[in-house]
Order: sequence, then structure tokens, then C-alpha cells
Amino acid sequence: MRVLFVCLGNICRSPLAEGVLKHLVDKNGLTGDVEVDSAGTCAHHVGQRADPRSQAVAKTHGVTLTSRGRQVAASDFEDFDLIVAMDDENVSNLRRECPDAQQSKIRLMRSWDPEGEGDVPDPYYGGPRGFDLIYDMIDRSCRALLAEFRA
Repeated sequence: MRVLFVCLGNICRSPLAEGVLKHLVDKNGLTGDVEVDSAGTCAHHVGQRADPRSQAVAKTHGVTLTSRGRQVAASDFEDFDLIVAMDDENVSNLRRECPDAQQSKIRLMRSWDPEGEGDVPDPYYGGPRGFDLIYDMIDRSCRALLAEFRA
């Protein structure tokens, strides 16, 4: 299974989701069975490491973020089994670029959240508390996603 997490700039939410799912995959002995990556729908932060606030919240939970920002490529729609967007805006951006045959691969992150659906809000312009909030949403969603893979 190959999973691509997507947000706008690929420095806050999607690298955090990538790190959380990789951590859970490793912890559950599924390394090699599940591949994880992240990307953004815009190119503003290509090559940059994750936002320091994403790195900090990840570190408090034992998760390491190693990815560098990249933009979604046309080949991603073919290469990944599941493309998980953080919010409706990014779902729309992805759907505009995605070939019709691959549209079913696009899902909203919180469609797995047992506490409810909706967007994972962009914490970029807020303080550290926003990063704690999105970490919890992403962690719950990734745990449910992993349980779905295992079922």
C-alpha cells in the first residue's frame, strides 16, 4: 500500500501525517508493507524541511519528521494507492489535476477520524496550540487508517 498525504505547502500538516503514519507502521511491524510520502498542492516550500512547530509537536510524541517539501506530481496519481488531503480546498485542487480513472484514490484525512469528519485546519498562522490540535486529529485518523489496512 502506498499512501500520499497532501496539504497546501507540504511543511505543516502533510509531513506530520507522513511522520505519524511511518511511526505507526514501524511500531506495528509493517515496514515494507506500507510506503508513505507527502506533498503539497503549491510549490511555495519545495525543498524545505517541516515547519519547526510541526517538528516540535512530533518530537514530543516520539515521531521524527525527515521529509522535504515537494509539490504533487502528475505521476503521483498513478504511483500511489491512496491520496489523502488535509482539507476540502486541497481535495478540490487534487481533483482538478487528477485523471478520471484515479479520482477514487483521493480521500479527506478526517474521513478516518473517529471523533468526526471535516478539515484538518492549517495551523501555519497560529501558535503552537494549533499544532497540538492537528497532531491529535492526524494521530487518530492515522491509527484508524492503519486499522483499516490491517483488516
